[in-house]
Amino acid sequence: MKRKLIAGNWKMNGGLVANEALVKALIAGMGTGTQAADVAVCVPAVYLASTQLWLGASAIQLGAQDVSQHASGAFTGEISGQMLKEFGVRHVLVGHSERRQYHAESDAVVSLKAKQALVCGITPIVCVGETLAEREAGKTEEVVKRQLAAVIHDNGHCISEIVVAYEPVWAIGTGKTASAEQAQQVHAVLRAQLKAATAHADRMRILYGGSMTAANAAHLLSQPDIDGGLVGGASLKSPDFLAILAACPC
Repeated sequence: MKRKLIAGNWKMNGGLVANEALVKALIAGMGTGTQAADVAVCVPAVYLASTQLWLGASAIQLGAQDVSQHASGAFTGEISGQMLKEFGVRHVLVGHSERRQYHAESDAVVSLKAKQALVCGITPIVCVGETLAEREAGKTEEVVKRQLAAVIHDNGHCISEIVVAYEPVWAIGTGKTASAEQAQQVHAVLRAQLKAATAHADRMRILYGGSMTAANAAHLLSQPDIDGGLVGGASLKSPDFLAILAACPC
């Protein structure tokens, strides 16, 4: 059985004092034993340097929340994959629903960002998901397959190196959660799409990213095609995040 991946997405939250306390609490809570899952925290870019220092040699991997589609150049405010690499970033979120919605990121832009991450040796966590209107219109499968297809098209030769995160937009920050069975149905669709693109699809990880909490984590993580979680609000509270980690099957 592949190891689960639990990645925290801090979004635009935190501060130096609060972040240090959170990281130290996570490290202390995880202890020195072998973890049942890989763990990452995706932090705001301004905190990458400090978080790298606080994490030290711990088992928690550093992640970023975005990466430029460009390698370098006159793109004020952008952060390249190589810049992230210099700070020890191992994972980067690509195509999060909030980036798609508020920054008008297209499927094409998302695929180019994933490509830049891969070029720099960083694992992109490619987010896909449908809105409530799309779900109610019966378009869930169509939407997530279209979003993933763009990434497969541009990164086909190394698509097995990405992580996919299914995040039903209607369940992000709303307190609503897709049932484990609903989530599994979409994860199975994504797995089948990956199998058509690579012989290594079974080893790839597909995370659930729609309001995973300590209360629902165990049921979600027991599903055959749910290989971890992209955790939002619960990742900002060390007891909640540690409880999700504890829910991962050994």
